[in-house]
Amino acid sequence: MTRVLFVVSAADRWTLKDGEVHPSGYWGEELAVPHKIFSRAGWEITIATPGGRPPTLDRLSMSRTAGLPSKLREVAGYLDSIQGELDKPRSLEDVDPGAFDLVFYPGGHGPMEDLAVDTVSGALLTRVLASGKPLALLCHAPAAMLAARNEDGSWPFAGYRMTGLSNLEEKLNSFGRKAVWFLEDRLRESGADYRKGRLPLRPFTQVDRNLYTGQNPASSESLARRLVEDLSA
Repeated sequence: MTRVLFVVSAADRWTLKDGEVHPSGYWGEELAVPHKIFSRAGWEITIATPGGRPPTLDRLSMSRTAGLPSKLREVAGYLDSIQGELDKPRSLEDVDPGAFDLVFYPGGHGPMEDLAVDTVSGALLTRVLASGKPLALLCHAPAAMLAARNEDGSWPFAGYRMTGLSNLEEKLNSFGRKAVWFLEDRLRESGADYRKGRLPLRPFTQVDRNLYTGQNPASSESLARRLVEDLSA
């Protein structure tokens, strides 16, 4: 059986450059859709967070601006069905990534607050990338890669083709314009071969070696299905 580790932010806020604290967490669609696709494929899923703290759902991800009502109802219903898993995640510090066939990071603004500077997560990402096992990060989740370092201090993801939420997409939200830093900029500055789709908020994914990335919430399904296809081959 394929075993998947979901690494989810434990942050419930995102601190902006003016000091404002914006309520945040994980994005509903980005967790629910891949989880559902992987579960239907018969995969075993383990959820882990920093400190084993239950993750917080970003309420904005369930608002009218986040999608069609039918889609939001589907996401909400699925999250309700796995609430027991979400209430009792494993502690990331106690997880052996070698025990899993795939490591998957859903996004939301939460990773910008905690995983971007989490050394435990950074070490896990470095190890999984080096192992050759599939590693997938969605939307804001590539922020977690910024905490990864090789033993010599270099960035293990340098030169990798990847995507993540673009500057334009971030600035579509009024509060997003007040970000301390933008993910697209930081990935480029770190040495990533950053790519983005021609149109914002449309599905766009990238695969480079064992690294899988998706640009935005709309990429949730295509990224998850690509992983199922590749791991089932």
